[in-house]
Amino acid sequence: MITHGTDTMTETAKALAGVVGKTIVLTGALSPARFAETDAPFNLGMAFAAAQVAAPGVYIAMSGQVFGGLKVRKDRDAGRFVAL
Repeated sequence: MITHGTDTMTETAKALAGVVGKTIVLTGALSPARFAETDAPFNLGMAFAAAQVAAPGVYIAMSGQVFGGLKVRKDRDAGRFVAL
């Protein structure tokens, strides 16, 4: 599991896509952890769960979902990650 800034998270997922035989889950927060309404703890929990049960590959756990690392983008206008 890797905590990561959300602006370049999808680029890092692409860079890690060649790692074979490992389950890699990236996560972060759209609202910083120091904010009262942060999504950080929820995303972290999703990432830990995904790391335990997902098949080898690269994933992004954000916005209440676990996405394939190469099939997701950050929608800045909506303030969430969405599948491609």
